[in-house]
Amino acid sequence: MSKQRPTIADVAHRAGVSKGSVSFALNGRPGLAQSTVDKILAAADELGWRPSNRARSLSVSKAFALGLVITRDPAVLSSDPFFPAFIAGVESVLSARGQALVLQVVTAGEDEEAGYRRLAQDARVDGVFLSDLRHDDPRIGLLVELGLPAVTLNRPDGTSPFPAVTLDDRPGTIAVVEHLIELGHTRIAQVAGPPDFVHATARSTAFESAVSAAGLRPVAVEAGDFTAAGGIEATRRLLALPEPPTAIVYANDRMAIAGLGAAQAAGLTVPDDLSIAGFDDSELAEYVHPGLTTVRADPFRFGEAAAQTLNQLVDGATDVPDVELPPAQLVVRRSTGAAPA
Repeated sequence: MSKQRPTIADVAHRAGVSKGSVSFALNGRPGLAQSTVDKILAAADELGWRPSNRARSLSVSKAFALGLVITRDPAVLSSDPFFPAFIAGVESVLSARGQALVLQVVTAGEDEEAGYRRLAQDARVDGVFLSDLRHDDPRIGLLVELGLPAVTLNRPDGTSPFPAVTLDDRPGTIAVVEHLIELGHTRIAQVAGPPDFVHATARSTAFESAVSAAGLRPVAVEAGDFTAAGGIEATRRLLALPEPPTAIVYANDRMAIAGLGAAQAAGLTVPDDLSIAGFDDSELAEYVHPGLTTVRADPFRFGEAAAQTLNQLVDGATDVPDVELPPAQLVVRRSTGAAPA
């Protein structure tokens, strides 16, 4: 016969308090001495008792969940260098609080707006992460209308009432260009991200500024879409130029690794004929041949900080500051070398 599961009454009896005090402690309500809270939490741990999220949500009108709406093709999301690590960072915070992450993968436009409206109308989440910020992003006004607390991943280019968790991409991008110039490259091109994304524009602006600061002009800036197919097509266009680049900087590792393959398929040797650099320092960057020079960000820490910040809003804080994460750093490997003579 199976052992009966412990109840809130058992926890209250073990801790020597009322059931109401147990509820207050587990739901983070004020009014209890910290020593009492510690005693209740210890009793719950000893008994192996956890309240169901359904019961908790009914008692405090919370969903005990945070939302993330990702506008991506589901077929390529699993190989995305950013979101899996970002989600792992979020989960590291949520699991300790007994919260869940509600993930929706949608297409841009009406489906995306409908995704946020569903989360709000069904009271499925207490707040959301706003990723892939666009110029004049309409989702900020939508979330204000819906009354959903939010944290933006990096700062929008317009006004926003929400705190931001930021990681400055520009120093890493500039460092890549300076590294290539030190190697003697004067014909440098970029495969950028989608121009409607704020962070993609920031990387492109930093790239062009660094090239100009050296008295050079970019060979070309090709708009990519962060996918491998987009990286291959952009690389082929650059290599078909009358004076092709001797170095290409990509806005993410996925496009860079695909571009590396396209260059090798075209009969070029990397880095003897063409130097290639990416952005993200994803897991495969170190293991492709040759190893990919890239820019290391920390998406796990990004997710962790974003979850901590959003939970401050969910818990009722009214003046939550922005969080500045350490800027991305250059990681030099063998895919970059001296410019060909």
